[in-house]
Amino acid sequence: MTRRGQRANGEGSIFPYRNGYAAYVWVTTPDGTRRRKWAYGKTREETHGKWLKLHEAARKGPVATSSPALADYLAYWLREVIVEPDYAPLTCATYETLTRLYIVPTLGRKRLDKLSLRDVRAWLNKLRDTCQCCAQDKDARRPENRRRCCAKVPSACCRQLASERTIRDAWTILCSALTNAVTEELIPKNVAGLLHVSNPRKRKVKPWTVDEARRFLESAKRDRDPLYAAYVLILVLGLRKGEVIGLAWGAANLDGAELDIGWQLQRVRGQLLRRQTKTEASDATLPLPGICVTALRMRAKDQAETRAANGADWTDTGLIFTTRAGTPFEPRNFNRRFETRCAKAGVRRITVHDTRHTCATLLAALDVHPRVAMRILRHAQIDVTMNVYTEVSDAKTLQALKRLGEQLDS
Repeated sequence: MTRRGQRANGEGSIFPYRNGYAAYVWVTTPDGTRRRKWAYGKTREETHGKWLKLHEAARKGPVATSSPALADYLAYWLREVIVEPDYAPLTCATYETLTRLYIVPTLGRKRLDKLSLRDVRAWLNKLRDTCQCCAQDKDARRPENRRRCCAKVPSACCRQLASERTIRDAWTILCSALTNAVTEELIPKNVAGLLHVSNPRKRKVKPWTVDEARRFLESAKRDRDPLYAAYVLILVLGLRKGEVIGLAWGAANLDGAELDIGWQLQRVRGQLLRRQTKTEASDATLPLPGICVTALRMRAKDQAETRAANGADWTDTGLIFTTRAGTPFEPRNFNRRFETRCAKAGVRRITVHDTRHTCATLLAALDVHPRVAMRILRHAQIDVTMNVYTEVSDAKTLQALKRLGEQLDS
């Protein structure tokens, strides 16, 4: 038995230290230098076990001798790894927001190499039960006379909990960050990736019927809605919201009945950005049906009249869909206008993006081959198109779809 202060054979780097023992192993760090890596324990046996693990890690490859707090590492990761053009601007902004609001407040002070599976599980459980209005001081940031819940009366907490989708997104971001830490050899394993986190069920969206689509477009045309042509494009061609409001006149060949899709408009970190479309599969030159050509000619005429009325106050952006002053259309305002039009038309309220399902439904009702529909909708994978096709109802008939085009293309 080894007495305190006496080293066993081969344990020259293990010695008494303060109220226990300390040990070190010479390792090669990720930057290629040789340094000591220390381990501590209350007993020689505990320290010896850690010492053996350090030796094993040193044999396998580089070992980091110091570890930052998780918050510092995440700041580095967002600054150096999650950057353009490797990631889209909106993706970078989303990663930063979710990290700042949901990960750092609870886990930020943990040392990267000390973060455990239990820490991550406790964080997820706490996140599910934490009022985000309280955690983010949402009500407290309002003027005192406009406070209405958490900051006004403590007992009146509004219990604004994070959705399961938000929680999973935050966990996914943490997993991605820790995977990068493993790649950079800062930690041996990704503890967040060892957890099972349920995937929220996607809400089944019932697309508009042919009759609902007809009523919606008829309402917009009857009221001379400046966005009538935009509504036609998202329903007939399945364009995304950002693609529609990012369309320029230079992309529309009305005489040749073609439309080039290659750009989108997004608001990111307070700025409107006109950038490339979501994926390479999203870029396409699409044929314009008669109803689309007619709608775009109407839009050109209306915009010319508005430009003439505004004179010097008109801002020429070259975009098809603009405000009355010629400036780009705000994505959120487009959503609001779409919801208002749904109410005026007396149809079920769906989101702008859900109209892509309606477009696929209309194409399926026309017996358009899935591969052709995939090209029109610009899906990257045929599975996505087929999932929509399987939801088509028998009530959507070819005759109703033809009647839609005949009534609106006039």
